[in-house]
Amino acid sequence: MRLNIGGALYLLAMAPVAMAIARPALAQDTASMLTASRQVAAKLIQEVGAQLREELAKGGADEAVAVCRTVAPEIAGRMSRQTGWRVSRVSLKTRNPALGTPDEWEQRVLADFDRRAAAGEKPETLEFSEIVSEPAGRFFRYIKAIPVQALCLICHGSTEAIPEAVHKRLWLEYPHDRATGYTVGQIRGGVTIKQPL
Repeated sequence: MRLNIGGALYLLAMAPVAMAIARPALAQDTASMLTASRQVAAKLIQEVGAQLREELAKGGADEAVAVCRTVAPEIAGRMSRQTGWRVSRVSLKTRNPALGTPDEWEQRVLADFDRRAAAGEKPETLEFSEIVSEPAGRFFRYIKAIPVQALCLICHGSTEAIPEAVHKRLWLEYPHDRATGYTVGQIRGGVTIKQPL
């Protein structure tokens, strides 16, 4: 194969130009991915919260456990199918290890959220995104903190704060539950979104 020196020099000379053009496009794409991720995360939190409040009013706290067990994963699954992304909820203190165990990236970010909240940042403002390279490819990753609210303490508070009927239901549904002992304002977990690039 013969080397075309003129063509090679042209490609080398144009590489910085191509990079300069690609950078704003990537920044614009990243901004639109961040906006879309924020919207999906907010919608998931809103829908789960509405279902939880409805079930609490209708069936009581012990029946509301079913919202987090079945309804929340169904909503996240629907959103994953609609967007083509992986949408889920994860926590460092899992209630459902099959669905809520964070991967290494999520663990690192959630631990950072805990540090930031302890340092005084408002938990409801905590979010993080970045483009990562993994063995399966490149992804835009986003996570939004889920802060503990007063309503959450019915199922996620201290042992003394959780009503007996809820305690029994949690023990039956989640024998390996680690998601209790929270106080208002702590980070319960996060809504995590993984978009393939």
